[in-house]
Amino acid sequence: MSIHELFFHIHYCNGGKYRQFRTLTRKMTRTLQHHELVLVTGGAGKYETEGKVLHFHEGMLFYIAPNVRHSLETSEASPASFLTVHFSYARVGFTDANWTIQPEPTLLSFPPVSTLHDYYPVSDTFEKLVANWHAKLPGYEFTSKTLLQQLLIAIEENLRKQHKNYATSLKIEKVIDYMRQHLHTSVTLEELAALVQLSPTYLSRLFKETTGYPVIAFFNKIKMDRAKELMMDGTKKVKDLANQLGFHDEFYFSRLFKQQEGVSPTEYYHKNIHGF
Repeated sequence: MSIHELFFHIHYCNGGKYRQFRTLTRKMTRTLQHHELVLVTGGAGKYETEGKVLHFHEGMLFYIAPNVRHSLETSEASPASFLTVHFSYARVGFTDANWTIQPEPTLLSFPPVSTLHDYYPVSDTFEKLVANWHAKLPGYEFTSKTLLQQLLIAIEENLRKQHKNYATSLKIEKVIDYMRQHLHTSVTLEELAALVQLSPTYLSRLFKETTGYPVIAFFNKIKMDRAKELMMDGTKKVKDLANQLGFHDEFYFSRLFKQQEGVSPTEYYHKNIHGF
């Protein structure tokens, strides 16, 4: 499941300089009805869930799913400190001018327990999220949701770099870079697979797992994004847009554009460029 498809609701955040759940010197057992991320920022202790017990330390991350009974325990000799965020989410989609909402579709793709290496980008974003939540300045809820998405991306990136297939995931970045450089033409799955020396079938699966999109669908998506940029620069004829983006059939281009934006290129131009 791709993070960009999710809409978040934050229940609350704690940790850092804020006294709630800043340190723990006892055992706490509970079952939540929502999701929680817990980053250990200091101290040590024991974490127990589903009959398994492990010792935790600074830099460890817990992803606690709904309805999972768990406990955290530390001692006064080594009290633990945490950053936490409690949240729910729904999958939000937009195709053919229709919105779809699916509450709590699946769990996030994070492991229940992980040890983060070089985790400053994660802790820095986490601290900003908690501070923003507690400051309660105007617009804090929207800003907090944005920071939560940034946090999830930072965690995903950290875990990805530790994964044995990190070198393979770099090939996805190479494919996307190749796409950006060839927006003016067409590419095939076989061409992209040969570029990174993977089979087309394996590239398709890996690309979907990484981006949430099929290979060619992603290529067409960034082409449509480029089409909107070209409109801002003054290009308004559908035929010209299609030609600049490697489409020989302007009607096919228009169908793809409407699938993504819900309106035709001409309608988009008039509504967004001239404000009609």
